[in-house]
Amino acid sequence: MLRAVLAALVAAAVLTACGSAQETAGASGETRAVQHDAGTTEVPVAPKRIVSMSVTMTGHLLACEAPVVASQATPPSPMTDAGGFFKQWGQVASQRGVQVLYQGFEADLEKVVEFRPDLIVGSASGQDSSAKIYDQLKAIAPTVLYRYDNTTWQDLTTKLGRALGLEANASKAIAAYDQKVAQVKGAVRTGGKEAVVVRDNNTDIPVFTAESAQGALLASLGFTLHAIDPSLAAASSKEGGNRKDIVNVAQENVVKAFGDSSVFFAGHSAEQISATQAKPLWKDLPAVADKRVYDLGLESFRIDYFSASAILDRIQQQLA
Repeated sequence: MLRAVLAALVAAAVLTACGSAQETAGASGETRAVQHDAGTTEVPVAPKRIVSMSVTMTGHLLACEAPVVASQATPPSPMTDAGGFFKQWGQVASQRGVQVLYQGFEADLEKVVEFRPDLIVGSASGQDSSAKIYDQLKAIAPTVLYRYDNTTWQDLTTKLGRALGLEANASKAIAAYDQKVAQVKGAVRTGGKEAVVVRDNNTDIPVFTAESAQGALLASLGFTLHAIDPSLAAASSKEGGNRKDIVNVAQENVVKAFGDSSVFFAGHSAEQISATQAKPLWKDLPAVADKRVYDLGLESFRIDYFSASAILDRIQQQLA
């Protein structure tokens, strides 16, 4: 009986929110058809209350200066502030009044209803994916979902800007970043070596390919990304489906897989990088012996306008 009562309350709340969203869209008078990774949705031409179901997507929305009222957050970690927002844009979110929707990866639909969104934006990939609850979300308000893997942050920001009618803001952010790339590219030295971007998970090692946001950032500065020999890819690479942005390498194959490449760590603390370099196999890498190991920073795990800009600063500090 209790479950039935709770279900009825949630259903009533969803209907109320749906009505509020329709009233908000009706007040602006117009909608636009937006194609996204879960289908095609009629969204308000000028949304006023956006709820982000993905902490990863929120950085891209903020770069477009979208009116985000609340966002999903991760449990606090070294990569986040106390509320679970990524540090690279946490202060911007605070200044704009963005509130924590909920923490963790279990969606709280009642919280979504409470914020009365006229548009919901979420991810179609990753741990914070909303693909499984898409039908429930679109019953609350128009909902669009985008993948953030297999794409650059610039492409994703452009898609969001187009969907929200904020194309000019998206273009402005990308232009400012491109200007910074040109400045840093003229100041850094690549050393004439190929580069690999990695994370050490103490199991199989994800290596970011040239199709990843991290790889594309290094390539924009003149680095050549080292291609991993397919024969050295770990079996776990197949578990990622059709992902092209990473390839996993077994720990025992690091020397063969990386060769003479310089090594860039994404999403690690300085202490973690030191611990990895001290491992027996890693000590045999030419990059470790030659001190060609670099830190892209904790914020480099998820790339958006804010983290990409911070990474450029960090690269310039280490390689100018």
